[in-house]
Amino acid sequence: MTDADFAWQSALDLRHAILRKEVSPVDVVRAALDRLAAVEPALNAFVTPTPDAALDAARRAEQAIVRGEATGPLAGLPISVKDVIPVAGVRFTFGSRAFADNVATADAPLVERLRAAGAALLGKTTTSEFGCKAVGDCPLTGATRNPWDVSKTAGGSSAGAAASVAAGVTPFAIGTDGGGSLRIPGALTGLFAVKPQFARVPMFPVSAAPTLGHAGVMARTVRDAALLLGVVSGFDARDAFSVAAPVPDYLAACDRGVRGMRVAWSPTLGYARPTPEVAAIAAAAARAFEALGCEVEEVDAVFDADPVEVWTTEFYTGIGTRLKHLLAPATRELLDPPVVEILSSALGRSAEAYYATVFERYALREKMRLFFERFDLLLSPTLPVVAFDVFRDLPPELPDRNLVSWVYYTYPFNLTGQPAASIPAGCTAAGLPVGLQMVSRTNAEVDLFRAAAALEAARPWAGRRPALDG
Repeated sequence: MTDADFAWQSALDLRHAILRKEVSPVDVVRAALDRLAAVEPALNAFVTPTPDAALDAARRAEQAIVRGEATGPLAGLPISVKDVIPVAGVRFTFGSRAFADNVATADAPLVERLRAAGAALLGKTTTSEFGCKAVGDCPLTGATRNPWDVSKTAGGSSAGAAASVAAGVTPFAIGTDGGGSLRIPGALTGLFAVKPQFARVPMFPVSAAPTLGHAGVMARTVRDAALLLGVVSGFDARDAFSVAAPVPDYLAACDRGVRGMRVAWSPTLGYARPTPEVAAIAAAAARAFEALGCEVEEVDAVFDADPVEVWTTEFYTGIGTRLKHLLAPATRELLDPPVVEILSSALGRSAEAYYATVFERYALREKMRLFFERFDLLLSPTLPVVAFDVFRDLPPELPDRNLVSWVYYTYPFNLTGQPAASIPAGCTAAGLPVGLQMVSRTNAEVDLFRAAAALEAARPWAGRRPALDG
């Protein structure tokens, strides 16, 4: 294996080669840093690279292997972390000029686990400001671009994570998802992105959207995502919602197959407006499950109505309350104007109006519990559109929606907390990726990995690479 191969190798293949002493983790990390330097001018995916820390971790992994000592499951593999998650001693900006010089004093629990597993952290990746937009730009860092077409957005808010993985910088990355922020960029850049069960991966310090925010992973292959999610999952008492249950064996689930699964396919969830090309590509991927031995039933209306107001109230009121001091006239000019507008609007709601949506959310959860008494898996398009031009907050096809409501399909499952993923479904005639969303019942990430691995085997995508290098 040569340095040129490292950029597109899976994490599992790299780990195997490292543990067999066929390659050095130091060489793998150096190749990743070289790749970062090569593509960063075009993509703008990293806020703060941490090359020295990455190389130090790789050297520790190499020394352990040479001495015959046990290594962690990530054994010097390169990875990145979205810049809404604290890494001790590293800038912690939330994509905001108001926090441009902020430095984290401690690691988040998931970062502690990455370090213990031997991961080599290449740096912090870009996000829209406070994760408030579904595209990848903010006043602090500018626009993060899509490797499949650098005139297009990589999506958000986990923009840099997606762009860098899709461009071959790291095999996988850590992001967050409060309304689709893993699945959106995953779909737009042709990756597998997983939002696990709410609080399966502990969040600390407390998120500004504490009942919606999930930490999760994205990767170029399903099994790489399974490897990484297994490392960062598990109970932590610092997260009041943390799932106090054994961590599922995600890797083993990838080998179980899907024959006999009951699958619902919904083109619109009852209210979305996908473009015809996106709908057709996602439908073809969903129907592939019939050949895999599943019972696939089309369900037009999963929800009685679009739950966007429930989600918008919960998400933006939480963030607006946390950031209220920045919305004052003296400091609001530091913030992204569309973010100021939507946060200010959310803070104008009365307590009675807020709690009306809280009870709507409980009803929504019960509806989905009953839905999954009939089905094992729900499939839909991940997004109604493909990647659109950078510096646009909304796709031109949906000008009547707000900063996140245009995504339609993703935010309902932050309200319910269920596991959800986006998996590559194919590409448009223009060569832009389309995602298929998968949703499983509560605590059933194993069903996501069963289904995703089966679809990946039937319709491989990891060999497709963006034409970023010409």
